[in-house]
Amino acid sequence: MIKVFLVLLGVGAGGGFGWWLGSSVGLMTAYFCGVFGASAGLYLSRRYVRNYLD
Repeated sequence: MIKVFLVLLGVGAGGGFGWWLGSSVGLMTAYFCGVFGASAGLYLSRRYVRNYLD
């Protein structure tokens, strides 16, 4: 269960960071940066969980 929590935390942090980064340009830029950040957070957090918690 902690693995799922860490992945969700990574997705949320990545999406929030992407949104913050793109919000200075505009709404759609913030949205796409948030999606990209969430995807990167998903990839990195799943990789971390697979390598260090299994």
